[in-house]
Amino acid sequence: WVDMLKPTKILVPTDFSEYSDKALKQAIDIAKQYNAEVYVLNVVAPIDKYIIDYCMLGAFIKGIEVSAKKTAIDNMKKQLEKFPLAKEVKVSIDVRFGLSYDEILKEAERVGIDLIVIASLGQSGLAKYIIGSVARNVLRSAKCPVLLTK
Repeated sequence: WVDMLKPTKILVPTDFSEYSDKALKQAIDIAKQYNAEVYVLNVVAPIDKYIIDYCMLGAFIKGIEVSAKKTAIDNMKKQLEKFPLAKEVKVSIDVRFGLSYDEILKEAERVGIDLIVIASLGQSGLAKYIIGSVARNVLRSAKCPVLLTK
């Protein structure tokens, strides 16, 4: 089915789990075969402003978000280093704050993604035979093909 698709823009959401590594490897392999670009996305849960003491300033919260984004970018770079083939394809990385599946779908629309490669389980992999809630929601709502990896 991938031959019929000939993807040009592949989105790979990552939570840095071993499952995400497998999805990223698969996406890089496909990208190399079809000269496609890989977009790696990490979604960070937003800081719950209700939990934080009301005396904390917005600038402090912004500082925490900036730090979280930098950490995620560093982690994505380290993750990509595991795959030498990644140097042979065009790769973009991005970090978003919000609800994981929602941000993945928004990014797919924004960039014009034509294939999403996502791990069927993530860090919260409750059971080997149940598709994770993020993957399930992406699969249900994506406007492009979705490749689930184990």
